[in-house]
Amino acid sequence: MNREAAKQILIVEDELKLAQLLADYLCDSSFEPHQLHRGDEVLGWLASHPCDLILLDLMLPGLDGLEVCKQIRQHSNIPIIMITARVEEIDRLLGLELGADDYICKPFSPREVVARVKAVIRRVVNQTSSNTNDIQLDGIRLDEEGFKVSKSGFQCELTKVEFYLFHAMFKQPGRIFSRDQLMDIIYDDRHVVSDRTIDSHIKKVRKKIASIGIEESAVHSVYGAGYKYE
Repeated sequence: MNREAAKQILIVEDELKLAQLLADYLCDSSFEPHQLHRGDEVLGWLASHPCDLILLDLMLPGLDGLEVCKQIRQHSNIPIIMITARVEEIDRLLGLELGADDYICKPFSPREVVARVKAVIRRVVNQTSSNTNDIQLDGIRLDEEGFKVSKSGFQCELTKVEFYLFHAMFKQPGRIFSRDQLMDIIYDDRHVVSDRTIDSHIKKVRKKIASIGIEESAVHSVYGAGYKYE
């Protein structure tokens, strides 16, 4: 394994045998895994170690995964895959409130976790390489590195998921995107994500852009079809 090129994966899981199993599978796939077993250790570790992706369990001693994710998102866009046995938390985990990039439900196959890690990292790399220039239209500017939208000197910050959702519509004004198409844009695997997930994201995007003087109706709902930017 080329350790210099290996992606650094932080596993935050209090089940020691499970954490080691995931580490073994990730190592076999040319990743370099690291383990923590308490939520209150994560921010301190990140402050002094490079990290390309975090596998973050929901139920942790010290600080639960939801709070850890929330704190990370205050200053970092490191990809986060949440691990949970609580299916009812899925919408929150996928960024409606916290900005997680993906989730995986227990029980799971370690091979599936490795596949999800590869998919999220691939998506981040592709989005970074394709988003080299800011987009501007009608006095509105999208900052594709900072996930910010600005107008007339005012700006708002979106979560990563919200930004890519708005970005897709903004760069193709007038095009109607179905909910399925929008979910395909922002999620690699959405087999338990409902239509209301997109509706919740849209509601939050509208509220944030309205705070800087962009009409909420700019993200327009087309009855029975989906959404468009105009």
